[in-house]
Amino acid sequence: MELLIESIKMDWPVLLPIFLCSVLVVAVVISKWSFYQKNQRDITVYMRELNKYLSKNDLSGAQNTALRCGGVIGDVIEEAVRIFTEQKSGFSRSFDISAALATRKLESHLTILGTIGGVAPFLGLFGTVVRILLTFNILADSGNQAATVASGIGSALIATAFGLGVAIVAVIFYNSFQSVVKHYEDDFQLIKLLFLSFVDSENETKPKYSSSKVNL
Repeated sequence: MELLIESIKMDWPVLLPIFLCSVLVVAVVISKWSFYQKNQRDITVYMRELNKYLSKNDLSGAQNTALRCGGVIGDVIEEAVRIFTEQKSGFSRSFDISAALATRKLESHLTILGTIGGVAPFLGLFGTVVRILLTFNILADSGNQAATVASGIGSALIATAFGLGVAIVAVIFYNSFQSVVKHYEDDFQLIKLLFLSFVDSENETKPKYSSSKVNL
């Protein structure tokens, strides 16, 4: 404990950026975890409802399903119903744009975790190098003192350990949240496929007229 306190006193300019990174990691993790939990939905229930309403061409019922669902999934379903109503021929492209915008909302601030996961170890290593250099300077001025060397190296390694700890936490949550985003993207694709199945079925049932002339 004394070594840790001593390291904070001597190396606070180097440890401060790592501490700020740890605060950012905690803030982003809490924010994204709360956001994902609030928007979590069992899509299978709403897919069955949508299939029932679309099979009857009841678009108002499908719209109500989107409103009951709510959250990001509900917004995507509501947008899908709008596109299905207004422009069925270009449904796939328009829906992909809406899904991409929803994915961007889900991925917001995740780059902070990825960046800190890559940068924090180097900040810790930088602090270690600086402390070792200072320790060698003190050693050169005061003579050969093993206690001074051991204390300096121990203090230097604290910065590396701190940086690695912050990076490990950031990378774990970054990968975990990326898998959550991937799950949402899979849900978006299921919604798209459901609506496309009815777009294709309507195209197949349209009457086809022959271009040949009829001789009277």
